[in-house]
Amino acid sequence: MSPTLNAGIAVIGIDIGKNSFHVVGLDRRGAIVLRQKWSRGQVASRLATMPRCLIGMEACVGAHHLSRKLTSLGHDARLMPAKYVRPYSRGQKNDFRDAEAIAEAVQRPTMKFVATKTAEQLDLQALHRVRERLVSQRTGIINQIRAFLWDRGVAVRQGLRFLRAELPRILAAPCDALSPRMVRVLEDLACDWRRLDERIESLSSEIEVLARRDAGWNA
Repeated sequence: MSPTLNAGIAVIGIDIGKNSFHVVGLDRRGAIVLRQKWSRGQVASRLATMPRCLIGMEACVGAHHLSRKLTSLGHDARLMPAKYVRPYSRGQKNDFRDAEAIAEAVQRPTMKFVATKTAEQLDLQALHRVRERLVSQRTGIINQIRAFLWDRGVAVRQGLRFLRAELPRILAAPCDALSPRMVRVLEDLACDWRRLDERIESLSSEIEVLARRDAGWNA
């Protein structure tokens, strides 16, 4: 990009992709003066040479990191929920039109923006998401254990704590309805359950530490 072109760009919309980014730049009148496809590595290096711009992006994977980077370069980087950008899309959908819609949307005075997350906030979000997945896996294992027992006429009172208390007894002295093979299957599932309990407990403790630290910073 030439220095003259750089100086004419006031607003930029970036459509973030996995490997390539579609970039549309508008001048102060709203005319398109930049329409290019950049690689991931080119985004920061090219924008580092440009005067301060208003830069819009959808709040998606990778957007918070890029927003922090562009802000450190002096740009006014803002993130928006994708659902608020869609009304500004014109014509048949493609990546450049998406970038143009983002550039239009970021200028709207009524637009609702998403705060750029810090690295610490993203860490905490990641811990929560991993914990949620593990809890879901644990629930699936518990339901499977119940189903296997129920299929063989072994009923345990509803509730995680009751199955947690009864399962060791059932496995230690299995009834005739439980074959040795099924006992082994249940023991393996019980081991999976214990491992998930340990990981969930570890993540919960780490989340609590980060939450207390964050509360201390904001006090």
